[in-house]
Amino acid sequence: MVGIIAKWLHPGTENMGLILTVLLGIGGAMFAGFAGSFLGWYQVGETSGFIASVIAAVALLWLYGTSA
Repeated sequence: MVGIIAKWLHPGTENMGLILTVLLGIGGAMFAGFAGSFLGWYQVGETSGFIASVIAAVALLWLYGTSA
């Protein structure tokens, strides 16, 4: 879900399939979850964690777009 929302927020010319979009969402969620918990910004299950996951996924999508 996170990857799809990120792709919707950052549409581009990247030709990504469903699997890569899902992996993007997983990567963003994992990074935001670890970073947020480590820094004490939020705990597991909070809405702010979901928002941070989407932001991280958009950042990963942007990085993917600049490298491709």
